[in-house]
Amino acid sequence: MTEIFTSWKTWRDAEKPLAAALPGETVAVLEEAVAFAELRHGDQLRPTGVPYLEHLLEALEIAVRGAQVRDPDVLVAIVLHDVVEDTPCTRADIAERFGAHVAELVAWVTKPSVPAPQDKPAVKAAYLRGLAEAPPQAVLVKLADRVSNVQELHRVPMDFQRRYHRETVEHIVPLAATSPWFARWFADWREDWRAFESPE
Repeated sequence: MTEIFTSWKTWRDAEKPLAAALPGETVAVLEEAVAFAELRHGDQLRPTGVPYLEHLLEALEIAVRGAQVRDPDVLVAIVLHDVVEDTPCTRADIAERFGAHVAELVAWVTKPSVPAPQDKPAVKAAYLRGLAEAPPQAVLVKLADRVSNVQELHRVPMDFQRRYHRETVEHIVPLAATSPWFARWFADWREDWRAFESPE
């Protein structure tokens, strides 16, 4: 049975377990990052209809409680991983507030803007292939993000489920090979979704 991480829906939910797992200075910068992300994402919702902040905190919970990630820059980048892609925030804004390394990690997992709608599939495919060259810390950011996205994949329409499952198996699961916890998690997840990998 795949472990699901959905208990941190607000900063109040996350603060106490974070304080038990991490140094105080790391918790403080994470609180700042959560406030920064919440302000910029505003009233954006996930495809499932929940506030965007819940996805960011899920990804953080996955990294801290599941994968036992303790690197402050990785954890902050997890919280901020969508602000450049989905809001007017820039890489420079992140660098100014949280440092150049955090900004670099966010840049690795930010899909490029698409000049025309017809270019979107090709741009996304190139982005996914490029993740194979990402540094290990950026890979951890992407893996935490994707676990959050697929742990409740059943909540989105079937055509999206099939496309996203295929994309995850092809591009994201190989990235988990160097991270034992993520490799085990995705193996369990694939077992739960094995019907999607059976010949039709």
